Amino acid sequence: MTSKPIALILALFLAAPFAAEAQQAGKVYRIGFLRNGPSPPEMIDGFRQGLRELGYIEGQSVTIEYGVTASADQLPAAAAELARRKVDILIASGTPSVPPAKRATTTIPIVFVASIDPVATGIVTSLARPGGNITGLAGIHADLMGKRLELLREAVPRLSRVAVLSQATNPGTAQYVRQGELAAQALGLQLQMVAVRDAGDLERAYGEARSAGAGVQLDDVLFTTHRRRIVELAGKHRLPMMYGAREFVDAGGLMAYGPHWPDLYRRAAALVDKILKGAKPADLPVEQPTTFELVINLKTAKALGLTIPPSMLGRADEVIQ
Repeated sequence: MTSKPIALILALFLAAPFAAEAQQAGKVYRIGFLRNGPSPPEMIDGFRQGLRELGYIEGQSVTIEYGVTASADQLPAAAAELARRKVDILIASGTPSVPPAKRATTTIPIVFVASIDPVATGIVTSLARPGGNITGLAGIHADLMGKRLELLREAVPRLSRVAVLSQATNPGTAQYVRQGELAAQALGLQLQMVAVRDAGDLERAYGEARSAGAGVQLDDVLFTTHRRRIVELAGKHRLPMMYGAREFVDAGGLMAYGPHWPDLYRRAAALVDKILKGAKPADLPVEQPTTFELVINLKTAKALGLTIPPSMLGRADEVIQ
């Protein structure tokens, strides 16, 4: 058990007058939202949008209780607290939150939204029939790492080595590494793995990665939380970086390719709705991304001395000038 104080936020969006009115009309469902680090607004907004589209009114027919921690080692306590409160459903947001959520309860239904490969990591029995009290949406994709390397190679044609920055404790890292090794072999690239322990380790990691000439940053809440610092370090070391989410490109990063996360969170609301209406998580297949986006920052490319091929710009979902 960690001795650090638990940085746990449990926000209840339910005022007393609304509670009495809603309880007279019917049950007010309580959704626990577990995450390490702040969730980008686009993600939680996508989840709320999905709930609204299905007829749920926050503060009247549904409330959201947030268990947000300052570090991953605080997630088990936050998950246990949400389980103790007996929420109707527990949302595990982000890969690090999934194992603690599963360990916290075997009875409360769990819906995860994460980049983890849930079968390979033992979270579910199979994608078609997850088993137990858990299902969700897995952001990991069989060709995702390979596609990122291909795009980075296209933007930096003379590339021969790529640094892969990962968070050592992320349970999804091993899957990405295996994908990356296979893709790198096919592309004739050498991978240099650079593990990051915490935010204070970023400067050292980027200094180590600089010799590779370019880099790919794996999906992790640590990186998302500190994306402005990460983009700043990539610029300082003149390291062309491929990211997993567009938020990095909005912050000044070179390019990103990955699932459209707000859409995944919107779709999570549909799973929540099915469970609240009586479906068992064990019988709801784990879903995967259907929408991916490529975002390129031309201003950053120019600062790095890169000329992005017109054919690549034509395939981008958004080009930031």
